[in-house]
Amino acid sequence: MNSVILIPARFQSTRYPGKPLVELRGSGGTAKPLIQRSVEAGRRVAGVSGVFVVTDDDRIADVCGSFGVGVIMTSPQCRNGTERCAEALAQLHDPDLVINFQGDALLTPPGFVEALIARMNEDSDALVATPAMRLRSDEVRALQAEEAGGRVGGTTVVTDAAGYALYFSKRLIPHLPAGSLDAEMAPVRLHVGVYAYRPQALERYVATPVSELETLEGLEQLRFLVAGVPVAVVDVETPPFALRELNNPEDVAPIEDALKEAGLE
Repeated sequence: MNSVILIPARFQSTRYPGKPLVELRGSGGTAKPLIQRSVEAGRRVAGVSGVFVVTDDDRIADVCGSFGVGVIMTSPQCRNGTERCAEALAQLHDPDLVINFQGDALLTPPGFVEALIARMNEDSDALVATPAMRLRSDEVRALQAEEAGGRVGGTTVVTDAAGYALYFSKRLIPHLPAGSLDAEMAPVRLHVGVYAYRPQALERYVATPVSELETLEGLEQLRFLVAGVPVAVVDVETPPFALRELNNPEDVAPIEDALKEAGLE
């Protein structure tokens, strides 16, 4: 299939304004802006025909020009990355798949995206695919502690028997009765925010109003479930390094540590 990676990027992040341009040092000490590192991560994915940054900000576009990646300009009215990908669709040459590779997901292993492309090749019923990782019980306990402290530690997902999403939540799901964390692996799957869409899924997405669930959870992918769009959840192996995202200034040092651990220059 003709698969294209789009990297949505906006300057006005609520928690960390200007974060696509934040410099991050890799294993050799070289500093590169976050958006460049995300593009390099996207380019490591096999089987895609192109990688583009999708933005509404000239500052981001200018930096992207300095390291040679194509930029698609979109409206500042886009509310999330999925809407930005949907708007960019008109400027692409009839892709079979659009990959939403988050602009702060620089540590996403290429195999995660390759697994999504494979699932969409095999499963004509899936209009969207996204990865998830089974968590260890001690990782779930850490998330429980964060939840008890009023912090959101991640997004979890539950599926039906065919591997399609039933629900995504910023709370831990499913419910964990006594004894459910006794084994090494827990019955909890952490959602990884990368998506593969068929074009018709993006068209249905923008035609669907924002729902109360999407607003309450702050999760854009819930609009697909409200619209009845099948979302395939692909199980992936947890990498040996932390899949950190840049959300706050204090995330810089741990991400640089993870870059070194992953051997990324």
